[in-house]
Amino acid sequence: MSTSRQASLDLLAQFRPRNPAEAADVARTRELLETAEDPWLRSIPLHVTASAMIVHPKSRRVLLRWHQRQRAWLQVGGHGDPGEIDPMQVALREGGEETGLHDLVPWPDASLVQVAIVPVNAKGDEPAHEHSDLRFVLATAEPGAVRPEKPNAPLRWLTVAQAHEATEPNVREMLARVEGLLAG
Repeated sequence: MSTSRQASLDLLAQFRPRNPAEAADVARTRELLETAEDPWLRSIPLHVTASAMIVHPKSRRVLLRWHQRQRAWLQVGGHGDPGEIDPMQVALREGGEETGLHDLVPWPDASLVQVAIVPVNAKGDEPAHEHSDLRFVLATAEPGAVRPEKPNAPLRWLTVAQAHEATEPNVREMLARVEGLLAG
């Protein structure tokens, strides 16, 4: 087994699911990492992605991005580029690209915070599929430097309470975990 795959498996081994649904998602993700030739490959029905909730710890706010395809306010993140295999590096790259923030750092550390398998709607030639999303928290010290990647992907700084109202259940679970970290 490759070192890169082992690193992702080690992340999962250190992670403690919070409920039976998340434990099932961790088990499916582990199986994907152990059996798929390339678990990041976009053409397979279930593939690994990485995302992050961006926080500004001083103001206790979180940053959400409008995702047109999902028609929802979500955290930043997505697919690894060809050859990318480190979920934290994917989350950092995607976070920087989608927000224009260049000072993003893992916060309060580089721990995996949530594992969620989420459905993705079909679009064009791409069929509906699932993402096994490995989720982290990143922080910025410069929330005013935020710049959307494109006009149809606006960004919003919100309190955790406001974010709970704006998004979907699997992200609300992530927000509850972030809220605990911000309070902590």
